[in-house]
Amino acid sequence: MAPEGYLDRPGAATGSGTLWAARLAASPAEELMAFTASLAYDRVLAADDIAASQAHVRGLVRAGLLSEADGAALATALEAAASELASSEFAFAAADEDIHTAVERRVTELAGEAGARLHTARSRNDQVACDLRLFVKRELAAAAGGVLALQKVLAARATEVGEARLPAYTHLQRAQPVLLAHHLLAHGWALARDFDRLLDARRRADVSPLGAGASAGTSLPIDPDATAADLGFAARFENSLDAVSDRDFVAESLFALALLGVHLSRLGEEIVWWTSEEVGFLHLDDAWATGSSMMPQKKNPDVAELARARAGRLIGNLTGLLATLKGLPLAYNRDLQEDKEPLFDSLAQVRGALAALAGLLNTAAFDEARMAAAADDPLLAATDLAEMLVGRGVPFRVAHERIARVVRGALAGEGDFADLAAAEVGPEASEILRPGRTLARRTSPGGGGAAAVAVQRQRFAARLAADAARLAAAEVPSV
Repeated sequence: MAPEGYLDRPGAATGSGTLWAARLAASPAEELMAFTASLAYDRVLAADDIAASQAHVRGLVRAGLLSEADGAALATALEAAASELASSEFAFAAADEDIHTAVERRVTELAGEAGARLHTARSRNDQVACDLRLFVKRELAAAAGGVLALQKVLAARATEVGEARLPAYTHLQRAQPVLLAHHLLAHGWALARDFDRLLDARRRADVSPLGAGASAGTSLPIDPDATAADLGFAARFENSLDAVSDRDFVAESLFALALLGVHLSRLGEEIVWWTSEEVGFLHLDDAWATGSSMMPQKKNPDVAELARARAGRLIGNLTGLLATLKGLPLAYNRDLQEDKEPLFDSLAQVRGALAALAGLLNTAAFDEARMAAAADDPLLAATDLAEMLVGRGVPFRVAHERIARVVRGALAGEGDFADLAAAEVGPEASEILRPGRTLARRTSPGGGGAAAVAVQRQRFAARLAADAARLAAAEVPSV
């Protein structure tokens, strides 16, 4: 506990005053405190604030700015505060503006006069930037893990469905037959780019701002490089003004999350479409569907719809932060407090959507017969018929025109498409029009044919293994 009278000293962090109260003659208005306080949401950073403060204390001891005894007292107090926070026993005070204020106040209550030394050579400007970077490093890695988990579901289903086929679509019109595995892996490859972006944004967040102070560093003999290494950062800041004002790493994180959300929205849209009675390619497990409060027959794909809807929320979080950042002069401005809620929200929404879509897809049933019936529409072989003519030396544009006339004639009722195609191309056309035959012919690398998809499955599996190793190598500690 604090020595008697300590908490009454001017400038001491108390439950009835702020960390900056000594500068102003009047107590802050209640409305000011209500409008500016961030504790309601930045308490998410509690564990990161404790970790950064512990490293800061160790740095102060190394620099001779704290005695070993004071350092030990602060370390013990920080551990106690961390335990209280983790168990929800931490008692917040009315004057706690933010999690940093709350932690320092509690540490001072526990450590006494040593608590007044905790903030030596540190500002809340570099403190919050440090906490947020620690948080981003951990949470982006967790989001990347969620992406990897969804990719594994897509890969497993792509193997499970074997040679099942369906139409590929352009403009929501049937285009060409492809393997269902090819379609599922298309989402997997898009997610692989999201995985890259998350880890890339994390790499640029991996810079410690601790030691930048409020804006210009400090006259005290601290060692920011040692503190950065202590906290597991890859490097320390190069410019103190930039260090406390930089929120590029938040904007980049929000962009990576927003584009990931767009990809999840596209996947959700297809699930909604495929589960409709009009298409009927996919049937949801009852545990991953909802019903109607009025219509007893309904089975609704709410997970997919919400994944689709929340992409707009993620885009809004990104654009809102960019609008906040665009007019700020160097260095720190209170506007930067607005970086946290959109970041916390986007991370929560993405991780929820990833887990929900993985569960939905892992349990859903594909109607392979209905898919095959759609894929075997003879008109979907039109491109292959044109390419057969190209193989005989006919210029593609001429071949396209000849087969287009065949299609137009069949649709106009001039004859059966197969018969008209045989008349134009020859009896070989009947072979191409056999169910599944076009897939056997489509051999170009990366394409939707059986041979190409077999290679793609192997390459995707190798990519997943490599990305799992990359994620493990990040060695993100829990706090």
